[in-house]
Amino acid sequence: MEEKEARWCHDIGREQAANKPLLKTVFQVMMRLFSPRKTTLLFVVRDKTKTPLEYLEPILSEDIQKIWNAVSKPESHKDTPLSEFFNVEVTALSSFEEKEDLFKEQVAQLRQRFFNSISPGGLAGDRQGVVPAAGFSFSAQQIWRVIKENKDLDLPAHKVMVATVRCEEIANEKLHHLSSNEDWLALEEAVQCGPVSGFGRRLSSILETYFSGYDIETFYFDHGVRNAKRKQLESKALDFVHPAYLNLLGHFRFKALEDFKSRLEQMLNIGEGFAASICTSTESCMLEFDQGCADAAIKQANWDASKVKEKLCRDINAHALSVQDAKLSELMVSYEKQLGQSLSEPVESLFDNAGRDTWASIRKLLTRETGIAVSEFSAAISSFELDQSTVEKMLQDLKDYARNVVEKKAREEAGKVLIRMKDRFSAVFSHDNDSMPRVWTGKEDIKTITKGARTASLSLLSVMVAIRLDGKPDEIENILFSSLMEGTVTAVSSVDRSITTSDPLASSSWEEVSPKSILITPVQCKSLWRQFKAETEYTVTQAISAQEAYKQSNNWLPPPWAIVAMVFLGFNEFMLLLRNPLYLMGLFVVYLLSKVMWVQMDIPGQFQHGTLAGLISISSRFLPTIMNLLRRLAEEAQGHQTDEPPRQQCSLVFQSLKNQSHPNPTNSIPESSVASNISTSDVGIEYSSPNVTRGSTKIPEAELS
Repeated sequence: MEEKEARWCHDIGREQAANKPLLKTVFQVMMRLFSPRKTTLLFVVRDKTKTPLEYLEPILSEDIQKIWNAVSKPESHKDTPLSEFFNVEVTALSSFEEKEDLFKEQVAQLRQRFFNSISPGGLAGDRQGVVPAAGFSFSAQQIWRVIKENKDLDLPAHKVMVATVRCEEIANEKLHHLSSNEDWLALEEAVQCGPVSGFGRRLSSILETYFSGYDIETFYFDHGVRNAKRKQLESKALDFVHPAYLNLLGHFRFKALEDFKSRLEQMLNIGEGFAASICTSTESCMLEFDQGCADAAIKQANWDASKVKEKLCRDINAHALSVQDAKLSELMVSYEKQLGQSLSEPVESLFDNAGRDTWASIRKLLTRETGIAVSEFSAAISSFELDQSTVEKMLQDLKDYARNVVEKKAREEAGKVLIRMKDRFSAVFSHDNDSMPRVWTGKEDIKTITKGARTASLSLLSVMVAIRLDGKPDEIENILFSSLMEGTVTAVSSVDRSITTSDPLASSSWEEVSPKSILITPVQCKSLWRQFKAETEYTVTQAISAQEAYKQSNNWLPPPWAIVAMVFLGFNEFMLLLRNPLYLMGLFVVYLLSKVMWVQMDIPGQFQHGTLAGLISISSRFLPTIMNLLRRLAEEAQGHQTDEPPRQQCSLVFQSLKNQSHPNPTNSIPESSVASNISTSDVGIEYSSPNVTRGSTKIPEAELS
């Protein structure tokens, strides 16, 4: 017995190709209706390709073995191998269209194998089960009895088999035509570019055309088979066009998301509340998406767009959250910047003038500015409709930022504390209570002034030692003053100091102050104070030197020993003057002239710039001053009688001396005038001599111009 099956080369490996499932039925019939005997299964491969036959034969054999293993077998043949019933052979034929001569030659060779096929070694060489013609009737009865007894054999009717094959061919044909339909290709291409209006209506029309054609062509086939194959056609067709539908939904989703973004931005720009803008924009975009999905739906299928809609909702929520975070971050940065501007400069100013109430003022400033910022920020984020915990966290973050601004500024200023201490010392030491620069005249108590300046600097240091935003009291200032101002630092090497005395500054932390609030440790304070005193010592020394220099510049008397020597050595000259009054009168006139020259040339003022500069200035002004004085005396003499020139000259000299006895406090007097607009009252000059009677002469009031 032989079975022949023709298969196309490209169908090898396909489950439904060339009626391959029918082999299952053949195997069942052969095992249950007939006794085991060899049957040849000859597979003829059509349109052989370049693939060698020895590669194709194992594939076919493997497929046949799988079918054999899947067949339900009776108990007697449960473990019977395929080779007990069948001989599997494979042959191949070339393509008739491409190699016609070779094809005919191969067909002729195959035909020869069917001649004498029942002879030993032929295709049907196994004749052990052959029934003679006389026993055919009985054999047929036995076969029919076996068929009736084995009702589980699902042997399809002939019309069912025909309907199955033909309906499947028609369905495949319609599906192939659908894939090459111009309307469908145009619609698919349009969907690739963007949303298409009327997609569902147009696609439904195309599908209905092919489904109707299938119904017409399969009208006379078995109803059950026809409907089953139609469902398969619908399933395959819908699977074929479904990617285009999903692509269209993707366009709708993208467009709805972009519309949401633009609407949200527009509403926020015109000042709408954030939460209200989100709600309105979302409703509008979701409605637009639902309308697009309804337009894309087809009547042949009830496709579900819920997953795409959920993806759109997630995208909208994600964008809304990103915009919300961006807006909140922008608001937070804005108010942080506002707090930074409102706190940094005032805090720096308070540290510039640090005192006992500095931290109290900083706390007050921090509370006021933080309250204003928190109030405004709360009003600004109210439109976001955030939950209470989120709002409280953001407000606390803003408060913490304000505190950090103050703490950061305090740490910056603590790093410059030595400079500020020296500036404070210089300001207090070099200026009086009226903020006027000090002039070291010798009357100032430099020791007291120095102590006051150091006290002010130490007060500044005590302010900068720790952050006191919590308002807790501490003893830092008392410790610093008791340790530094009383000489603990400077008297470290003192022999009288007790070894057991504890140094409160020999520590790295302050009592009752948390470590994170410490800006300068006690040990650092000690070191800073030493450095401060060393760097300000020069200023004190300069002040003392200026005081001594001022005293020396204003003390014109010779030393006491020189005065005693002058009295002792000048006794004879003094007695000579007493015995000769004319010498005394001459000296008096010389004194008056010298006094006038002293005042006119401002001798003390000239020497304030140095001895050499004073001598040069006096030498350059001496002769012009003498000439000017003589000129004025000559002009004055012309206004009086010629018989009294000596008296007028003496009167003029004395009058000039009197007018200059209270000079202008300014340092410079014009060289061109001896006495400007000076008027005197009547002056009497008396002369006495041992041989001359004392007389009195009055000089009329004179005015020098």
